Amino acid sequence: MSHPSRASQANNQGAPLILLADKVSKSFGGRALYEGATLQLNAGQRWALVGPNGAGKTTLLKIIMGVETPDEGTVSFQKGTSVGYLEQEAKLAGHETALEEVKSSATEIRRLGERISELEAQIANTPEGDELNALLEEYGHAQDRFERLGGYELDSRARAILCGLGFPVEDLDKPAEDFSGGWQTRIALSKLLLRHPDLLLLDEPTNHLDLESVQWLEQFLSSYDGAVLLVSHDRAFMDACVSHVAALENRRLTTYTGNYSAYLRQREDNLEQLRAKRAAQEREIAHMQVFVDKFRYKPTKAAQAQERMKRIEQIKSELVILPESSRKVSFQFPEPPRTGDMVVSLEHIRKAFGDNLVYADANATFYRGDHVALVGPNGAGKSTLMKLALGFEKPDAGTVALGQNVTSAYYAQHQLETLNESNTVMGEMDKAAPGWTSSEERRLLGAFLFSGDDVEKRVGVLSGGERARLALAKMLVAPDPLLCLDEPTNHLDIDSVDVLERALVDFKGTIMLISHDEHLVRAVANKVVDVRDGRVTIYDGDYDYYLYKRAELEAAAQEQQAPTARATGSKQAEKPVSGQDAGGRNVKTKEQRRAEAEARNALNKALRSTKKRLKEVEDALEPARARYDELMELMASEELYADAKKFDAALAEYNALKKKIPALEEEWLELSEKLEEAKQNA
Repeated sequence: MSHPSRASQANNQGAPLILLADKVSKSFGGRALYEGATLQLNAGQRWALVGPNGAGKTTLLKIIMGVETPDEGTVSFQKGTSVGYLEQEAKLAGHETALEEVKSSATEIRRLGERISELEAQIANTPEGDELNALLEEYGHAQDRFERLGGYELDSRARAILCGLGFPVEDLDKPAEDFSGGWQTRIALSKLLLRHPDLLLLDEPTNHLDLESVQWLEQFLSSYDGAVLLVSHDRAFMDACVSHVAALENRRLTTYTGNYSAYLRQREDNLEQLRAKRAAQEREIAHMQVFVDKFRYKPTKAAQAQERMKRIEQIKSELVILPESSRKVSFQFPEPPRTGDMVVSLEHIRKAFGDNLVYADANATFYRGDHVALVGPNGAGKSTLMKLALGFEKPDAGTVALGQNVTSAYYAQHQLETLNESNTVMGEMDKAAPGWTSSEERRLLGAFLFSGDDVEKRVGVLSGGERARLALAKMLVAPDPLLCLDEPTNHLDIDSVDVLERALVDFKGTIMLISHDEHLVRAVANKVVDVRDGRVTIYDGDYDYYLYKRAELEAAAQEQQAPTARATGSKQAEKPVSGQDAGGRNVKTKEQRRAEAEARNALNKALRSTKKRLKEVEDALEPARARYDELMELMASEELYADAKKFDAALAEYNALKKKIPALEEEWLELSEKLEEAKQNA
């Protein structure tokens, strides 16, 4: 049994309690998921519920919702608490538009609005006295609640939430039932956020979002005034928005204060303490056991031996039980066939779907070893660009060319037709991995959540998520030199994402990746392609470099707009305007203050990226210059000229460094100036 930590309890003081799950135990088929689990959630806290696949995270959410019943323990809420639950998949059946579907969820706001109207009529016709005072008190509470729930801005809030989660404005009036499953889940999430329940329960809320929508959701949840309990495989998302972690491990629930990274550090510290205590106990047992073995049959020492035997039994009863360490799956994935230097080239691409022009003139070339992340707002054309590269879509104009010896593999949630429905999971893996042993296949399948009898399931009975995981595992057995992955982490747990991440980082071929998982993008990408507003822009660096460049471009755009804004402002200076008081003094709105705070945060984040990139450039420059000098000496040697193969290799490396070093020096100068300007303007 685990109770909230002292730090957690200290943080709880002053915040109203929302939920208390007390000493909850749950078993399935004789297997205990957890025993004596205790969790207290207060207003303003955002909790991540973590643990390995099968630990019972979703079950605990359902117990809190009342859908499942605990074997032991209780779940209680503060009186009047409203609860909202987002499942992993949602299906809408209504004929209303997306906007109306979302607004219809605000049932409490509608009821409050109706009650406020009733109270106004009653107050107008009630004489002074206790009855009027009671009506006025109820009226005040109802108005406060109505305002807190955003009743006066219902339509604008519904639009803001839908657009924040990636819906184009023109799609808000489409029937909700016409959207695909992933978009329907976004609508369900929008309905939940608009309702603004006191307790939000979210099961994998980022699964059907793009990277920019995930960032919007992070900001929304970070300022949520209710309590949040979420299950997610997205580490960067949890780091950005959770304040506490509840870990289901080894049939216990343990609570931690801080985000996901803080939880990992604290857990490791706790494990070190447990290991040290266990080692001390084992040393004491061993020491006393030597005495017992030596003297237990000697009459003069028998009493002392008996005492030590009792002490040994006592220590054994108190012996620290170390948590089972999570199994790390490690494979040496085969290298893909070697391709030419150029892998795929898209030149002067025009693509439209009806009246929707995606690109007018897009250009991009990717080379062997490029790990490319496609980023940008939803609907901008990221998946279309990937499908054009693969030949699944044809451009209206322009050319797409694959390099020499390039074959490709495509992974997407709705493109799993390569799986044979009559095969078992193991049978599918046998086809993909003819040289692997059964044990190796089972280990890889286990990494992607297939264990025990699961490997004997027929593909035809697998869920969509299970099929997706099987297809992903098959891709990694014998990967093609061009891997195209569209949201590969959906339906994986964190350990499985780790397996995928290591495989992609070590992959010697070319990757095109679309993912909402910022942690995966940071780990894998060495090139970023930004797709937005009909343009395709290539950033030849990692994700942090891309963020720095984007912030720089946005800052430059704001500077260009500033003179116009100042000129307009000077013309209006004779009279008070919106944002000024009668004396002409600036009065910043809440939105302006928030925008300025976000701008400061973006600048700080960009500067961190700048410093990191500057260090990388400096680290690359020194060995490059040293190698350049070494090659200059080497190429002056007559021995090198005598070996044509070595000379050609040295000359190629020399020519490459001649281009690389000036480029690094130019970037170093640019980054240094950027930091200097920032210090001066700070």
